[in-house]
Amino acid sequence: MSEKKHIAILGSTGSIGTQALEVIEANSDQFVVEVLTAMNSANLLIEQAQKFKPNVVVIGNEALYDQLFNALDSHDIKVYAGADALASVVEMDSIDMVLTALVGYAGLKPTIKAIESGKHIALANKETLVVAGELITHLAKEKGVNIYPVDSEHSAIFQCLVGEFHNPIEKIILTASGGPFRGKTRADLANAKKEQALKHPNWDMGAKITIDSASLMNKGLEVIEAKWLFGLSMDQIEVIVHPQSIIHSIVQFEDGSMKAQMGLPDMKLPIQYALGYPNRLKSNFPRFNFLDYPSLTFEQPDTETFRNLALSFEAMRKGGNMPCILNAANEIAVSKFLKDEVGFLEMSDLVEHCMKKTSFIQKPTYEDYVLTDTETREIANAYNI
Repeated sequence: MSEKKHIAILGSTGSIGTQALEVIEANSDQFVVEVLTAMNSANLLIEQAQKFKPNVVVIGNEALYDQLFNALDSHDIKVYAGADALASVVEMDSIDMVLTALVGYAGLKPTIKAIESGKHIALANKETLVVAGELITHLAKEKGVNIYPVDSEHSAIFQCLVGEFHNPIEKIILTASGGPFRGKTRADLANAKKEQALKHPNWDMGAKITIDSASLMNKGLEVIEAKWLFGLSMDQIEVIVHPQSIIHSIVQFEDGSMKAQMGLPDMKLPIQYALGYPNRLKSNFPRFNFLDYPSLTFEQPDTETFRNLALSFEAMRKGGNMPCILNAANEIAVSKFLKDEVGFLEMSDLVEHCMKKTSFIQKPTYEDYVLTDTETREIANAYNI
């Protein structure tokens, strides 16, 4: 029997993190939890730590350190706090794989540190590759580190490519559910409320990703992520709306043959595939039945109503730090929308404004990405609709 894989979960209290722990619990003969981290959810982090007994826990919010320390002191679990601790904990020799399930730009620095330390990455934080795809992929190659995608669409592409890595890709097709506002017009969405946007028809996700899904920004970010993960050009990536979310994505090869990966919408499957690769681990996940879905449908995305997808392609075409600008502007836009400070359609206006106003850098360094992120957020916060 091979040794168990020691896993660090960055963002263990979020949607992906909690499901990853379910996968690990169901495969306790394969995995050990080495590190758990959260930003603010101290109570859930304490509960997880007491159950899984990791070597280390980190709470991003330093004000919560004492609460965590007092709760875990008797459990022989090391407790740290703050962003620096989050970035340095991934360097521990005892870690085999880092699952980055943090939301947004916060995932970049710890992912870089993990790669520099030679840890394989299970990547659920698409923003890392959106912001700094060239830097990340170059560093991973240099360090001999594998990046296993956890997003359902990118996991689907990866699964379709196993055994095909020597065959050139003609194109990939990323599927989108269309979100809760599929088929709506700009007039319909003029007064759309966050409560409506948060009701995703197929997936159970955190607030940020659910809003991104409703605005199609999530798909735009996934397009940029796919470019870097699979070494593609922009004209090799297509998006199609598939409301049933059964076909998770498709690869088309040079001979015209297509491979699709299918299954019920359940994030535990791509999480398990990434953690267990190259092995498929037995699971008790619900099985797909064709007779339950006698009709699978497809349609073109409406990029005039949902402008974020078009803005994402524009950012990818421009390159440099433009995807970093897109991401930072969107994080502020979503935050403002959730606080009722901007309307649903105005999120795209804010993103476009930042793409025009933030300093463009064609060949950014890591320090440039940090400065770009800061500058974009300042412009976004100052923007008045």
